[in-house]
Amino acid sequence: MTKKERSDTNTNHAQGGIASVTSRTDDFDSHVKDTLIAGDGLCHEDAVRAIVSAGPAQIKELIADGVEFTSLEDGSPALGREGGHSQRRILHVKDYTGHAIEEALLKCVAANPNIKVFEHHLAIDLVTSSKAKSLIPGQRDSIAGLYVYDVKNGQVKTFKTPVVMLASGGAGCVYLYTTNPSIATGDGIAMAYRAGAEVANLEFIQFHPTALYSRDGERFLISEAVRGEGAILRNTLGEAFMEKYDARKDLAPRDIVARAIDSEMKRLGSAHVWLDIIHRSAEDLRNRFPKIYEHCMERGIDISKDYMPVVPAAHYMCGGVKTDLNAATSIDGLYACGEVACSGLHGANRLASNSLLEAVVLANNASLAVDAYLKSHKAPPCPVPPWKDGDLRDSDERVVLQHNLGELQRTMWDYVGIVRTTKRLERALNRLENLHREIDEYYWNFKIEPALLELRNEVLTAQLIVRSALARRESRGLHCTRDYPSKLPTAHDTILKREKF
Repeated sequence: MTKKERSDTNTNHAQGGIASVTSRTDDFDSHVKDTLIAGDGLCHEDAVRAIVSAGPAQIKELIADGVEFTSLEDGSPALGREGGHSQRRILHVKDYTGHAIEEALLKCVAANPNIKVFEHHLAIDLVTSSKAKSLIPGQRDSIAGLYVYDVKNGQVKTFKTPVVMLASGGAGCVYLYTTNPSIATGDGIAMAYRAGAEVANLEFIQFHPTALYSRDGERFLISEAVRGEGAILRNTLGEAFMEKYDARKDLAPRDIVARAIDSEMKRLGSAHVWLDIIHRSAEDLRNRFPKIYEHCMERGIDISKDYMPVVPAAHYMCGGVKTDLNAATSIDGLYACGEVACSGLHGANRLASNSLLEAVVLANNASLAVDAYLKSHKAPPCPVPPWKDGDLRDSDERVVLQHNLGELQRTMWDYVGIVRTTKRLERALNRLENLHREIDEYYWNFKIEPALLELRNEVLTAQLIVRSALARRESRGLHCTRDYPSKLPTAHDTILKREKF
């Protein structure tokens, strides 16, 4: 099921590529080490090693499924390098890798008669055995079904199923400025939490350092691969500044680069910094980054001659629904894969291009685990109570939803950004709790609609982000707080779980 059309995903917007060991000069230990360093002590090394080691086999499967990675004249893959990587190991399809992978996989889906895709179906909530009042004492809670809103028909459907896989992406749209498409509203995280699943490390929001700045608020992603090919960050005085912040300069991990840009912008009072790749020819840039080149040209920027104005923007959720390496959550029958999940790979800061790697490896693991679960799941199906709209009426106050969304996004951007303080986080939580009450009242008094369902999920996800940030009394990876600038000697995950139903 997908709430828009099947191609509407974060994956479709992924430019850089997929990290995997494929060259003779690279090895698993090097990839593992780079991931652990970027994750700033919070990665689960067993998860990192397992996912990295499984990468090459999944790359072969993607190629067999029709993904044509960009190659050199001798047929070997044209490997890119990005921040935090000590080797060239990024397989890519020019600068639209995610689109190419998604396109190939959707063709496989279309060719499989056993798969039925429900487009424009927005999941509302999971139904568990405890919610259905059929949980046997002493047993773990398990999935019984879910409620789904059929957007085109305006009806709620009830589905019975012992297994649900969440692959709903991230939550960039809780922030005012994001590289994510409008679908990234934290739906899977919110649904899982409401159902009683554990969520982990939601304070670690990755702000992509280089989103194209525009006065209208649009934030088009300028891939990290551009810096991997030699682009230099400059402040508005034209000075290259990254060497002041890290020995790796422009190839430092994203958290360091984003904070450096934020610092330079605040120091100079500027609205952006510059990204300079004018030493490369137009032909080279058009061939390597066709999507970026054309987008910038449409906005009057010739990246072979002009600097690109760039700013950080909310980009990736490193935490998510807590899973094991089979994508299983703390609720039996509930699985989560991709950005919605927290598998232990990313730690406190995701290494560039590890996200697509995690997605394909854990999707494969999950498919085998789900198959085994279905074969062993002998319990009789739980009853799923039918959805009741009652006498709820259509709302004539939709302007309230838009106003509340704007307040939510501005609160998160102003108070829960790249550099945080306890006072700002407490202010944010206070405002979000007020919004939660308003939206909850709206939810129970009016008929549902997509904007309401998404806003309900966004405000809950935002609350969980802030609560997680307040619980972490240190600065680690993407979580930088002025009140606790040091790192604790022992790393720990931030786990939240809803206790009352």
